[in-house]
Amino acid sequence: MATTTLDVRSLPPARRHETIFSTWNSLGVGEVLELVNDHDPLPLYYQFQAEHADKFTWTYLERGPEVWRVHIARTAA
Repeated sequence: MATTTLDVRSLPPARRHETIFSTWNSLGVGEVLELVNDHDPLPLYYQFQAEHADKFTWTYLERGPEVWRVHIARTAA
């Protein structure tokens, strides 16, 4: 399973979701985006649920307090 790591901690907050979705949209089915963030990306999870329901899985690998890492796998096109 191919994994793309995206560390958004250095990006301005206003650009993070755009960058994350652009990267995720470039993934093929079965590939994974490993997101590295400086806070719990729960609002991003809700956006994925609203826009891409049944096309992803979300697994926390690390839950702070300083670094959050999440595997977001593309399960459908």
